[in-house]
Formats: sequence, C-alpha cells, structure tokens
Amino acid sequence: MRNRTPSTPEQPAPNPVEADAGLTVELASVVTGARRRALRDGDRQIDTAHLLHSLIESDPEVREAFDGGPQLGKVLGYLVQRSIGYGLRWQGSVEDSGTVPAGRDPAAEGWSPSAVTAMEDALHRAGLRGEPRARGLDLLAALAADGECRAAEVLGRAGVDARWLSGRAVERMAEVSR
Repeated sequence: MRNRTPSTPEQPAPNPVEADAGLTVELASVVTGARRRALRDGDRQIDTAHLLHSLIESDPEVREAFDGGPQLGKVLGYLVQRSIGYGLRWQGSVEDSGTVPAGRDPAAEGWSPSAVTAMEDALHRAGLRGEPRARGLDLLAALAADGECRAAEVLGRAGVDARWLSGRAVERMAEVSR
C-alpha cells in the first residue's frame, strides 16, 4: 500500500489586489504566513482559520485581545490540530460563510470568499478610523464578527465568544489609535 501525499500548489496564492496597498507591514506578514500555512496544509485557498492562526502567532496586540492565556492556548490548540484532526474535513472545500456571493473574483483566486470578505472588512474598519492601512486588530475584529466562518468556528470550539472578541478587538484598536 502506497502512502498518498496530497499534492500542494506550486505557486502561492496571490493577495487580493485591493488589500495589497492597505496593509501594514505586520499584517502583510500575517497574510504571507497564512499563505504558507495553506500551502503546507495542502489547501487550495487561504481561509479565515489560516488568517487567524497566522495573526495570533505574529501579532502581540491580537494576543493581548484574548482574555488571558487559557483562552488563547485553547484557540492555538485547535488551530494546530487543523492539519491532523478536525480541519481535514475542510480540505478540498471552499469556505463560504454566506456573507457574500461565492463568485469568482480573479483578484481573489486562492482565497476563500470569507477570507476576502474579512480582509475587505479590516480595510473598511481602518478607513472608518481615518487610517489608510489595516492592522491585526482590524482583521481580528472582522474574523470574529463573521459568526459563520472557519475562524469563528475555531473560536467557538475553544470557548471564546466571537462577538465578545470582535468588540474587544475594536476597543483595543481605539486604545492603540489614541
């Protein structure tokens, strides 16, 4: 019996065109990490769980938004299990939480519709503050606000109230922006 290794795409998924110009260096690094994670996991698309995992790993402001270490540890535990456990059911499927139609935007090839929506929402949140670039807390608030995306599912399984976390991220962003 041969061990079948899933084929991984040879080219990384591009960033959504609109998001490239509107990300801080730190958030662009989060996107790069999410892309790497999707490739390593054999996923065709960057989804919201990839974004959440990369965001938590690389942004200290995001980690501080969680209510202490136990919550954060549980979320990371679920995210780490993704490639060896429950996340396998997501492989080969398109994440679409229903927030937008799952049309094929050529600029978003390699991204789930929910991930594109989260990135757009993060940019919108930054714009509402008068800032030209989105930060990690903007993306965290956007991910947690979409109660039907994979990131929200991970948060829920870890016992984190996604609506609470979205509000907390907005509050923290207001504090940081002062």
